[in-house]
Amino acid sequence: MKKVALGIDIGGTNTKFGFVDKEGKVYCESSISTTKPGEKFEDYLNNLYNEVQQSLESAPEKLEIIGVGVGAPNGNYFNGCIEFAANLPWKGIIRAAQLMSDKWGVPAYLTNDANAAAIGEMLFGTAKGMKDFIVITLGTGVGSGIVVNGEVVYGHDGFAGELGHVVVEPGDRECNCGRKGCLEVYCSANGIRRTVFELLCKKNDNSVLRDISFNELTSAKIYEAAIEGDHIAREAFRYTGKMLGRALADFVTFSSPEAIILFGGLAKSGELIRKPTEESMEEHMLFCFKNKVKVLLSSMDEGNVAVMGSAALAWHEMEKKNK
Repeated sequence: MKKVALGIDIGGTNTKFGFVDKEGKVYCESSISTTKPGEKFEDYLNNLYNEVQQSLESAPEKLEIIGVGVGAPNGNYFNGCIEFAANLPWKGIIRAAQLMSDKWGVPAYLTNDANAAAIGEMLFGTAKGMKDFIVITLGTGVGSGIVVNGEVVYGHDGFAGELGHVVVEPGDRECNCGRKGCLEVYCSANGIRRTVFELLCKKNDNSVLRDISFNELTSAKIYEAAIEGDHIAREAFRYTGKMLGRALADFVTFSSPEAIILFGGLAKSGELIRKPTEESMEEHMLFCFKNKVKVLLSSMDEGNVAVMGSAALAWHEMEKKNK
């Protein structure tokens, strides 16, 4: 029977999971919806458990789960809790790792979703071989995983590196965290939607995006419009990259990374987001860091790297205990 870790990536919209062996091979990836109105975490966990067990039974070979690794917004590595996550439906403090450990009867470990992505990138992706880098996740929100000398930076309380909630425009757009002007409200999938509608109000340019309601507009549709040459869509990407790059120039000063890796749904737009981000970063960079830091796109599938990173956390923690 093949021993595997269950990797779980809890996102603001969907939860992805898969079984990963010690060599990084992924088995039977699948997903469920994270957001169901009024659903308690315990109900969500029951649904997740049932889906995982069905996938386990349909796997092409016999798999044995020996540990669970979880990546989640505001996931605290030290106590295994999701704490006051702005983009998740459950409020307050959720004892996610303990509840999952009880559910599957094996050790469970939890970290920030972006930290899990950083671990995945370091072991299997673009950052393989690097010891100093930052992963920026551009999804429903903006997350970050900071790696220094080959180790994820957690800080004394487990919350180091919440770079998506650095205030870049004080008093401007409201953020789900309760503050105004966070990086997240400009550089996430939701952020670029807001930018598009602001541009549509300010400019008279013809745009296919004028016929799409706010609730129906997605970053994928903005990307498609940009590829077709839509001026509003292209300007939205330029503005998003400008805001992100300006913030990255500041982030570089505290850890001097070899590279910054963009990961997540918005990063799938490729050069439309990478190029203006790099240009803005270089423009605002402290002189001693200029032309030293690469802005790279993740080479791994969005769901795959997060699942692999979460599972890698479980393998890493179990190995430390065995030693």
